[in-house]
Amino acid sequence: MLKELLNKKEGLINSSLKVLFTRVLGIVIFFGLSLFLTNNFTPESVGRYDFARSILLVVGGICLLGTNQSIIYYSGYFKANNSIASLRGVYIKMVTIIIIVAAFFLMLKTLIKDDFFNTFFDKPDASEIIFKVIVTLFIYSWAMLNVDMIRAMGKTLLSEFYRNILRYLPFFIVVLILASKDMKGLLIEAYLISFSVLWLVTLLYIIINIPKSKTNHGETPTTFKSILFKSYPMAISAISFFMLQSIDIILLGRFEVYDKVAYYSVAVKLATITTLSLISVNIVIAPKIAELHTMKDLNNLQLTLTKSSRIIFGLNLLSVVILILLSNFILTLFGDEYVEAKNALIILLIAQLISSLCGSVGVYMNMTGKQLILQRFLLVALFLNIVLNWLLIPKYSLVGAAYATSISIMFWNVAGAFYLYRKDSVKTFLN
Repeated sequence: MLKELLNKKEGLINSSLKVLFTRVLGIVIFFGLSLFLTNNFTPESVGRYDFARSILLVVGGICLLGTNQSIIYYSGYFKANNSIASLRGVYIKMVTIIIIVAAFFLMLKTLIKDDFFNTFFDKPDASEIIFKVIVTLFIYSWAMLNVDMIRAMGKTLLSEFYRNILRYLPFFIVVLILASKDMKGLLIEAYLISFSVLWLVTLLYIIINIPKSKTNHGETPTTFKSILFKSYPMAISAISFFMLQSIDIILLGRFEVYDKVAYYSVAVKLATITTLSLISVNIVIAPKIAELHTMKDLNNLQLTLTKSSRIIFGLNLLSVVILILLSNFILTLFGDEYVEAKNALIILLIAQLISSLCGSVGVYMNMTGKQLILQRFLLVALFLNIVLNWLLIPKYSLVGAAYATSISIMFWNVAGAFYLYRKDSVKTFLN
């Protein structure tokens, strides 16, 4: 029994480290891209790009309707019930849902006058940027579903390669071309169109390798209604989470010039480095949590959570300390003016460290039927985030946005970990 537990621990660590390595490689490409942008494009252009990126993150999260989260749940569920071939029918229905929602957004955008968006954001080109995002919405959302579908098919490392490397590499290549050809005005278009490469490559892989069954034996029919019923709580949670990550940048664009958006966005990107450990571990354990919970193997479930929380905090602490100590040097790499974001960066890093103490709160809730509970925590956190950003940004600018986001992130993680301990006697937090 001890040998089996040690093997499981070693397997979790090895899998997490492999995913982490892939994520780190993606981060290197992503920050190489960011460094090139900030040193070769004006802060205003970079700010427009970050504004479009944040809009896409939020609207794309809505368009996905939680399908990219629930496909992982279905993977664990079907695996536990020996009917993995059923994943194919679920995927096809999810793609249909995404196309319908994307078409609805496009219709809605054409009905709303440009002045509405331009006036709200106090930017003459806000409506144009949002329109470009909406036009490419279905490609982005479908590509993101494909990435998680490949993960659901058991190809976690390949999924991470697509998510972290192929997601950024085509854009980086196009950016190099734009800079050399003096076509820097097409930055947003290049970013949005680059997702077509990810969509096409992942779609081809899924078509070739998707689980199939020669007979109906072992397959479990799943309806649109059941998929939506399972996905929509995850959708609200995912949308809330995406907005928690982006509302500060979006509202900063509302109250400040694009240059400030660019400075703060660099701080946010640097702070996300600390989430690598959490994301890497969660990717590995999410299907396992769903499987163990379905099988009611509570001992191994708690063991998995305990080991994962220790890995998450250890790696997070290391990255936070390094980033704080080297904050001046790192920010200067993006340009001397980007040092203005130093205080905001430190606030965000401390918040991420405190949140990492809570472990895999969101993944546990999503994989164990507590999507509605997670939804409520995130909605409260989102409301808190919007109110605090609206109040603090006009007065404190970048630091105000950092405080608003930090308080919101810490709230839902701490509250969620406490709830799970009281409700399920499960310790997701460091212990």
